[in-house]
Amino acid sequence: MADKHTHMIVAALTRAAADPTGSPLYAGKGEVGLFPPAAAAKPAVKRAFDDGLIAVVRTEVKGKQTREFCAATDKGLQFLLDQASPKQILEDFIRILEERAVQVTDLLGVARRMADELTGLRAAVSAVLPQVRATKVSLPVSPASTVALPDTRGLPHDPLPPRTPEPTFPISPATGAHAMNGAATLDAPAYAPAVIRRATAETEADELAGAILARLSDWAASAGAAQDCPLPELYRSLTCREAPPTIGAFHDSLRRLHDEYRIYLHPWTGPLYALPEPTYALLAGHNIAYYASARS
Repeated sequence: MADKHTHMIVAALTRAAADPTGSPLYAGKGEVGLFPPAAAAKPAVKRAFDDGLIAVVRTEVKGKQTREFCAATDKGLQFLLDQASPKQILEDFIRILEERAVQVTDLLGVARRMADELTGLRAAVSAVLPQVRATKVSLPVSPASTVALPDTRGLPHDPLPPRTPEPTFPISPATGAHAMNGAATLDAPAYAPAVIRRATAETEADELAGAILARLSDWAASAGAAQDCPLPELYRSLTCREAPPTIGAFHDSLRRLHDEYRIYLHPWTGPLYALPEPTYALLAGHNIAYYASARS
């Protein structure tokens, strides 16, 4: 039994030595870990910790579970050299290196496809945008119905309810529209004033920023939440709002709060291929931010 445990510890130390930033203590679905997720591995895990061969370098909260990421200690590396031949260790490292190379190649392929999709999307937008700008909105005009557009002066300073519907009433020539054969033609920007849209967007952005700060404050005050809040958890806590934000608006609000020194954005320190739910991560400077916390 002791030899079996030693073999499991040597295999775990080999994987830990290949990733000094920390690997999951137990393997998961589609994820490599130091030890197999079996009851037979628990005595080997206990021995590795008791002998000081591995140590926890960080923890991550996913849902209601806290996952430990461990790395080999100096004592663990020496134990590895004493138990295994240098040739065997080198062969294991080469095999792990080849696996990492395949994973990096797959990630680069995904990045290239995303770049191609973005290029195609920009080209499509560039082709459609001039036609949208040239679009006219035709509305019937009745001589007895002459309703003027509302005065929008001072609107940036007036509180507006979110998502104010745009007016759908007829427009008379007195509003600046050009009547032709009983119909009024009005440019789309004049029909939906930019100042109203801008004021509405600013109001929604302020509400989202306030909700993010409230969620981070609740996270810090909740029992057992000693770690920084993962961005997927933070986003999901906002989906219960009447108007759930898009991921793009969520990221914009995080960057704004970070630039205003109201929150911290903490980077992902593990390998990119092990990043869970990468959709919610965002680029902050030269780091990939995956956690957030409120500044006290």
